[in-house]
Amino acid sequence: MSDIRFDIASLHEAYQSGLSIAEVIDTVLARIAAAADPGIFIHLATRAEMLADAEALGSFDPVAKPLWGIPFAVKDNLDVAGMPTTAACAEYAYTPDKDATVVAKLKAAGAFVVGKTNLDQFATGLVGVRTPWPIPRNAIDPELVPGGSSSGSAVATARGIVSFALGTDTAGSGRIPAGLNNIVGLKPTVGALSTTGVVPACRTLDCVSVFALTIDDAYAVFSLAVAHDAVDPYSRVVAVQPLAARPPVLTIGIPAKADLKFFGDASMQASFESSLAALETLGARLIEIPFGDFYATADLLYEGAWVAERYAAIRDFFEANEAALHPVTRRIIGGARNLSAADAFRGFYALQAYKARLAPVIASVDLFCVPTAPTHYSVDAVLADPIVTNSRLGTYTNFVNLLDMCGIAVPAGTRDDGLPMSVTLLAAAGRDGLVAAVARDLHAASGLTLGATGWRPSGAQAVDASAEDGMIELVVVGAHLSGMPLNGQLKEAGARFCRSARTAASYKLYELAGQTPPKPGLVRVGHGGTAIEIEVWRLGADAFGRFVAAIPPPLGIGTIELDDGTSAKGFLAETAGLAAATDISAYGGWRSYIARTNGIRRRLEGVPSN
Repeated sequence: MSDIRFDIASLHEAYQSGLSIAEVIDTVLARIAAAADPGIFIHLATRAEMLADAEALGSFDPVAKPLWGIPFAVKDNLDVAGMPTTAACAEYAYTPDKDATVVAKLKAAGAFVVGKTNLDQFATGLVGVRTPWPIPRNAIDPELVPGGSSSGSAVATARGIVSFALGTDTAGSGRIPAGLNNIVGLKPTVGALSTTGVVPACRTLDCVSVFALTIDDAYAVFSLAVAHDAVDPYSRVVAVQPLAARPPVLTIGIPAKADLKFFGDASMQASFESSLAALETLGARLIEIPFGDFYATADLLYEGAWVAERYAAIRDFFEANEAALHPVTRRIIGGARNLSAADAFRGFYALQAYKARLAPVIASVDLFCVPTAPTHYSVDAVLADPIVTNSRLGTYTNFVNLLDMCGIAVPAGTRDDGLPMSVTLLAAAGRDGLVAAVARDLHAASGLTLGATGWRPSGAQAVDASAEDGMIELVVVGAHLSGMPLNGQLKEAGARFCRSARTAASYKLYELAGQTPPKPGLVRVGHGGTAIEIEVWRLGADAFGRFVAAIPPPLGIGTIELDDGTSAKGFLAETAGLAAATDISAYGGWRSYIARTNGIRRRLEGVPSN
């Protein structure tokens, strides 16, 4: 039983082949015993309790219950009915009679809770050592901090004890532990997952996060948990689409070299550079971005308004039980007593100014890539200097929720000293699917085993938990291709890249005359035509209608046949618009034509073609 893989697709395959849920539960308990790490869990369900939950699921049915029989862990600042919630403070403990909304949704999908995991007390910290319980041991190297605040959730996932775990993320708590334990940490758009039943840290910034061994699993769990919650005033409607292929051309912002911070860790710096090279191999165009304003935004998190918000979340308990708090937690949150309302507003005004300055920067690229953490710290180093080390770990995380960005920490390689390298991909709110698509390919390119399990990635795909009702495929052939000048119009319409393909060999492609920016025209000719490279994107019905209505002549929308025998709506040109047009069919597609003509232009101008 010890060799049972716990990624969702593999576990479901095993169930289909006759594995019993009792065997899975016994494997969970055996792995907990083998870990010999009393710091991972604050509370564990008994075998009898887990079996009772399993019996309630009925027979194996992954269609009705996409997470049927999947074991998961829950950070102990989220409520699980019948289990104490402590937020890593025994004096704070209470036993809820109702699950947190996210926990309830995942149980309804067939998953069962193994236990409640350890954390930096009241989710205040990125190190994982600020707890009165034993410190969870980093799954890769026990001398290193596990990362926090969601320390136990990350370690339980990395060790293969559970298939996935829930954490929370305010300043990086769903990303730093993932990066330090060689697993995936999905930090969704704030408000996408309900925080009803979550002990707040900063209610305006908090989000529930997902730890998993693979991007597919993390995104499947996220997709099943997404829902607007009328009870949560910070909940919002976030459209979630199935995890799909990444666009072949993307622009990715990276910190300018002069702004990168590794605090003397040359191994981390070298590994980050290797990760960027891997992104370029995947077709990304890297653009250096000055990062001063991002860092300045991050500095706001532990000043003024947001320290006061942490104090407000537990003020009554803090004032009545101050001695019960971990010394470092007490020092940080207690500092809010010296703040005024004017300090809070000063912070709000500063954040709004940074948001205004950075909005066009964030919009200028498809996504960003940053190191998840700038360095690794030992437990001893953090205990010796708890504030500075914690602050440094948040270098690339603290600004994210303040700027309303989504992100995923993804394993990207192994450093020259054998420690894990992780990067975080970030994008504007609502672009969770794009970030996940790129992260999946980057993770695959790394060739890494999963967490600390030694398992190789399997070819099986996780459950597709999202619906595509009402989505219409649109074939684009020219200026709307990914990386081309009008591709932004598709993105603004909410379009999602689906796949690259070719038309049937019955079309000709022309460069139309007098177009700004330059555009091609696709014409069906039947016999004697050519297969043309295209992209297929997907839009909602309303967005499709608005998009089509804005198409100028001589272009229009018709049905385009593809070389795989399928067809879809797409751009076609009126024959009347071909006057003075140039037949470029021999190039096989607009992208190839543009690349060739740009190369010729550079040579004529004496510009190196790189």
